[in-house]
Amino acid sequence: MRKLNAVLSITVLAFFLLHMIAGSLLMLGLIPYSRVLQHTLSGLLGLAVTAHAVVGLKLTFDTAAAIKKSGASYWRENLLFWTRRVSGLAVLLFMVPHIIIFANETGEPGNFDAVKPICMIIFALSLLLHIVTNIRPLTAGLGKLSSGKTLMLSALVISFLLLAVGAAFIVYFTVKSL
Repeated sequence: MRKLNAVLSITVLAFFLLHMIAGSLLMLGLIPYSRVLQHTLSGLLGLAVTAHAVVGLKLTFDTAAAIKKSGASYWRENLLFWTRRVSGLAVLLFMVPHIIIFANETGEPGNFDAVKPICMIIFALSLLLHIVTNIRPLTAGLGKLSSGKTLMLSALVISFLLLAVGAAFIVYFTVKSL
């Protein structure tokens, strides 16, 4: 089950990167809006995220059952584990406004109140936290040793991509709305 979750995580990351790159290029006005491209990428990403969430929930329930059975939670020792799970739930929670905000977009910036960009910022932060805290278990799930260098390189690449998306959000939500 953990190996399946690792494969689903890679699938989610691949579709997420494609979705993020296409969305950023669109928000910056560098590519024209393509309903087929955006909705296909979003749909595939949504399916992969749903499968990943279902497997993650099952693994979480299995862990909770084991904790209940043993009577020892080791809460302090497992804070990172629970951070991973809670950040995943936060991603799912903030994905809903993201979908609502962009579901009817045509690639042209609209009139945005302060709530929409704030939701997108919190969504990006929860996503970043979820990805960064899960790099080590992902590499372990794939049978790879995760060195500090691998983790830092992964974090650096993701950070640059999120920086690009952040710039696209700023252009989309502020500059083009003026």
